[in-house]
Amino acid sequence: MASVRTEPRRGPVVAALMLGMALAALDGTILSTAVPQIVGDLGGFSIFSWLFSGYLLAATVTLPVYGKLSDTFGRKPVLVAGIVLFLIGSVLCATAWNMGSLVAFRVVQGLGGGAIQGTVQTIAADLYPLKERPKIQAKLSTVWATSAVAGPALGGLLAGYADWRWIFLINLPVGAVALYLTVRHLREPGRAATPTSDREDGGPARKPAPTSVRRRRLPRPRTGAGPRPRIDWAGALAVFATGTLLVTALVQGGVAWPWLSAPSIALLAGTALLAGVTFLVERRAADPIIPGWVWRRRPIAAVNLALGGLGLLMIAPTVFLPTYAQSVLGLGPIAAGFVLSAITLTWPISAALCDRVYNRIGFRRTAITGMTSALLVLLAFPLLPFPGQAWQPTVLMLLLGAALGLFQLPLIIAVQGTVGWSERGTATASILFYRQLGQSVGAALFGALANGVISNRLADSPGTGLPRDLDSVAHALDDPGELTARAADFLRRAVDSAVDAVFLGAATAAALSLLVLLFLAPRRFPVHQDPSPDPAPGPQPHKATDPATDPATGAS
Repeated sequence: MASVRTEPRRGPVVAALMLGMALAALDGTILSTAVPQIVGDLGGFSIFSWLFSGYLLAATVTLPVYGKLSDTFGRKPVLVAGIVLFLIGSVLCATAWNMGSLVAFRVVQGLGGGAIQGTVQTIAADLYPLKERPKIQAKLSTVWATSAVAGPALGGLLAGYADWRWIFLINLPVGAVALYLTVRHLREPGRAATPTSDREDGGPARKPAPTSVRRRRLPRPRTGAGPRPRIDWAGALAVFATGTLLVTALVQGGVAWPWLSAPSIALLAGTALLAGVTFLVERRAADPIIPGWVWRRRPIAAVNLALGGLGLLMIAPTVFLPTYAQSVLGLGPIAAGFVLSAITLTWPISAALCDRVYNRIGFRRTAITGMTSALLVLLAFPLLPFPGQAWQPTVLMLLLGAALGLFQLPLIIAVQGTVGWSERGTATASILFYRQLGQSVGAALFGALANGVISNRLADSPGTGLPRDLDSVAHALDDPGELTARAADFLRRAVDSAVDAVFLGAATAAALSLLVLLFLAPRRFPVHQDPSPDPAPGPQPHKATDPATDPATGAS
């Protein structure tokens, strides 16, 4: 009966979540095609890459902080604050007077984007019971898929026929509607908290006491007497500083300065030092930003590592496939974008249908099936002929999207199902953080790998004065100039070899994720049952069970 009463509010809240996610999803894709116009207007070509790196940095390092705040004060204030901060950043970006100011305002946007990404995923898990979560996750995946296809086209239209500043101003009506729906319709009733399937120290669960004894309200800000929630500000600052140094080192190493240069060594050494300080601060904190149970609980730790591998391998198609399509296949930018967008067509479809798989064989086996399929697809890419046809990588991207939809979503749902309301924000932010950290590591690692292959291949080049890194080679092929046919063919083969090496590296990351699932992930994820909201008359919800062991599914 309680779920029936809240059902009418689901539609507006889901709409708010999708619009909020659209703000974050469109952010990078809509901006990418307008970079030439922005640089032409503001200058600052040497630092324009920070338009993307600054946003990624801010959004990534704040995820753990927002996750903890949403568990402490509720999802609604964190999501509202994130949307407001994102819109403020958008207005500031539209008023930027040089590239430095635009980069700084993009960081402000990223601070809001981090709150949106983690909190939307957490609210989605709060809204739907375990067996219905693929519905909302499929809708959110569709937002990302649509943004990947529509974002570059919309950005190009605004930059070419209006002004690049409208790229940021267009966020205002979308964000305003999301903000209104969130404030008007999102309700977070008091819930009873019960312990999860393992203790805070990772040991076996204690026998639960009767419901009437165990039931208590989750922490909420109070206006009257009673203890107030405490925020671990020292831990938040330490986590933010450590993440900032680490992501900066990964994003700029090998790009702004060599890997073995003083800046890279200083940043990595500072990261190690701050990581030790963060560990000591969080160990002494009464209510730490990153609780120890995030790594002591086997299901969460295993999924963190597995999704870190996912973030790493995704760099191969998202960053290097467009270069391959343009430089090797000879496609234009729009056609190359469509080759990449194939992955976004099958991913949400696979995610929407994955519950039919994991309800029969369980979360772990479904994820293993998906990653095994992804591994085979990644290994098939280097076998493509040179120069090949556009349909060949397109088919591989369709298969890769279907495989990764089976891999990612069951693991996210599994982790969210192992914790209660008061821990779900922290757990969700944790897995998103490590996935994005994997992307940063992958960009640095595979960029160095590709440039190394290019340098080795060009050591025996047919002429002098040819470029020696992947970006320069791609630009030379876009504008051949004085390149001979032999030199152009040699460069195309070098790019082909570099991208093949990257996809083999991505296959290695897939294999590592697969090993994590096989040897570290539990065979069956424990499932936590959130007590119903304030008691209502009528039958109570059925106790949650692991889909792989639920008698109703007929699975063994």
